[in-house]
Amino acid sequence: MLRPDQPIAFVGGGNMASAIIGGLVQAGRSPANILVVEPDDRQRARLQLQYGVHARHSADDTLLAARLVIWAVKPQVFGDAAAPCAEFVNGALHLSVMAGVRSTAIQTATDAHRVVRAMPNTPAFIGRGVTGLFATPETSGEDRLLVEEVLAPTGATLWLPREADLDAVTALSGSGPAYVFYFIEAMVQAAGEMGLTADQGRLLALHTFAGATALASQSTESLSTLRDRVTSRGGTTYAALMSLDKDAVKASFVRALHAARTRAQELGDEIGR
Repeated sequence: MLRPDQPIAFVGGGNMASAIIGGLVQAGRSPANILVVEPDDRQRARLQLQYGVHARHSADDTLLAARLVIWAVKPQVFGDAAAPCAEFVNGALHLSVMAGVRSTAIQTATDAHRVVRAMPNTPAFIGRGVTGLFATPETSGEDRLLVEEVLAPTGATLWLPREADLDAVTALSGSGPAYVFYFIEAMVQAAGEMGLTADQGRLLALHTFAGATALASQSTESLSTLRDRVTSRGGTTYAALMSLDKDAVKASFVRALHAARTRAQELGDEIGR
């Protein structure tokens, strides 16, 4: 557990950092014990105004007090961001929400060994996200509990045994909200073509996705059984599913997920060079 007086440091103050900071403050952590290193003047001012945290333009020895350092910069600038921080943070636990930056790169850049990589997704902004996690062998059970505590306000967490599994998590849940929005857009488009308004189509689509997801989460039945309960042979749902199968939508979607994982692997290789 993290004591209320133990500081947490963020390097980078963008959207995901804001989501985590907001969750921490809402959960009762004092903004006085949250430090953010953010070179962008407007972003730094926004964080100070919105949350009351301590935000600095650049790294300094105040980072020495941080038990946990959260890396939330763009992956491409990690090396430049880490260089001025390294002398102050090598004794801390490091949590990275940067896509593609592997744990070995973080260890090398910070001279630290206790590293947790996280792959969150955008529903974390409303506390409904899911985050895949991988910890280096030097990371203790207590460190893992600390990471879970910090990320709890953003949603669910899932620990993975292999760092390479984060590429699959990136493809499924990291990019996943975009797939959902894609299908919702298609439903809204179809609604308009059938004579409904865009607002009516949006309402129906959003509630259908939310309700179906909630039903699947609460049911002990398999997804195929739940699907079959809506599908009568020769009925309307059956006609739609047959059309999807004819167009190989499921197979295409599975291929798309594999393509996303492959790209995640490629980005990791590029950033890791």
